[in-house]
Amino acid sequence: MNVKDLLKYTYGLVPIVAGLDKFTNILTDWTQYLDSGLQDILPFDTSIFMIIVGVIEVIAGILVFVKTKIGATVVAAWLALIAIILIFSGHFLDVAVRDLVMAVGAYTLVKLSS
Repeated sequence: MNVKDLLKYTYGLVPIVAGLDKFTNILTDWTQYLDSGLQDILPFDTSIFMIIVGVIEVIAGILVFVKTKIGATVVAAWLALIAIILIFSGHFLDVAVRDLVMAVGAYTLVKLSS
């Protein structure tokens, strides 16, 4: 398996798995990552917000398989956005760093797909 394929499977499957887990919370309770300020402005329950996030992640993962360059761009931007939100919240900084590193990997897939 070449590097591009390895990255494609990684950045296709991981968002799908994480997105589906937003419905079950088997891996973690995803609502813990939401800043209380964000929770206060949501017009609905945080669990509904996480389901919406999960749907977006599943779509992004599928997009990596179907249109790799576009999908990997979406995944890279999504991961960077999550990291920025976590950094500004001042919580889960270790997760923010991990997501930034993953965003670089997704961006690498974009460049390899060009």
